[in-house]
Amino acid sequence: MNYYSLNKKSKNVSFKEALIRGLAPDKGLYFPEKIMKLPNSFINNLKDFSNEEIAYECIKQFVGEDIPESDLRKIISDVLSFDFPLVKLNSQISFLELFHGPTMAFKDVGARFMSRCLAYFLSNQEENKPVTVLVATSGDTGGAVASGFYKVKGIKVVILYPKGKVSNVQEKQLTTLGENITALEIDGTFDDCQAMVKTAFLDNDLLNKIRLTSANSINIARWLPQMFYFFFSYRDLKLEQGDKIAFSVPSGNFGNICAGMMAKEMGLPIDKFIASNNINDVVNRYLNTKIYDSKPSIQTISNAMDVGDPSNFIRISNIYKNDFNLIKESLYTCSFTDDETEEGIKELISEFNYIPDPHGAVGYLGAKDFIKSHPNYKCIILETAHPAKFSEVINLYTNNLEIPSQIISVMDKKKESINIDSYLAFKNYLLDI
Repeated sequence: MNYYSLNKKSKNVSFKEALIRGLAPDKGLYFPEKIMKLPNSFINNLKDFSNEEIAYECIKQFVGEDIPESDLRKIISDVLSFDFPLVKLNSQISFLELFHGPTMAFKDVGARFMSRCLAYFLSNQEENKPVTVLVATSGDTGGAVASGFYKVKGIKVVILYPKGKVSNVQEKQLTTLGENITALEIDGTFDDCQAMVKTAFLDNDLLNKIRLTSANSINIARWLPQMFYFFFSYRDLKLEQGDKIAFSVPSGNFGNICAGMMAKEMGLPIDKFIASNNINDVVNRYLNTKIYDSKPSIQTISNAMDVGDPSNFIRISNIYKNDFNLIKESLYTCSFTDDETEEGIKELISEFNYIPDPHGAVGYLGAKDFIKSHPNYKCIILETAHPAKFSEVINLYTNNLEIPSQIISVMDKKKESINIDSYLAFKNYLLDI
């Protein structure tokens, strides 16, 4: 399997090279040359396969021959060492809980898969030049990448996060590990962090001196494993003849929902995707106006979705051949304010005794909004983070929030970060480490 740049001005590369490069030299995101449908016999009998077996069948075509089957199966087994329970609210709506990994966020799977693939490639090459992994985070990505790459030999991780715009738990998870993990506190928004990372990949002076890759969802090894969730939950949902299924995905950089669209391209019978946004809703506005107008992100209580220019929307456009009508047919979008999100949290607690995080609450509101006009659908909401990561908000509405030991232990640790106020300061830091 080879990958091409969506800007189509760089040469095609292997899975290994796409992983290590992160971003193509022409600034484009990598995309697989082809997407092969999985056999109907596999799709129709998902109930007979384990998580590890499903994940292997999903990802093997995208890895190709770069990692032998036995090693790829070992990587997958190590990555999927926790559960993905499907919690039913009522006959129409279920939550897929993606927060049972080490940092209690959905990004654990992609970060762990990428780190183990990169470690495999570094251990099987003659050149021993270390790799610096850059990652911009609006919340959970940083902690997941820090955990996934912690103490991995030959890899340094540099995490950029917007000062004062992540939760206390999220900040502790990415600033307290030390060793090969460094956190840079940026005066700005997530978009500013992401812009610095993208600029670094185009800085030839920098690239001639250090070896860079990215662990954001722009990296195919971080992005593609998110397909697994859609297969797992489809298997676990009890569908009856004639049922239609929609996935409500809290959406910021649109990597998760785009991975679901890849699952659909591979044959998973998903009828509709719901992009549930907070007020950072550039894609929602685009589908209503045909005008794509990115804007600086605005801080909300669902901070992982505070993205003003989602990187992965270009991949979505590519999947649907840049056809506006095809995108609109497949993708239902909606957006909600913080006040509405808080009402969603209260409703889930009072009516269902279910404690969501703010992102899950936005996903719930999106599912409710969709069902009003599509009453014959069943909806799966991707619950992307443990509510305890946002206890400052959730504790306003319940006294029953349990704080897991993983969070209690990290909150006692000392924060260590470096303040950065410009790209030049960021570049100089990278050259000095």
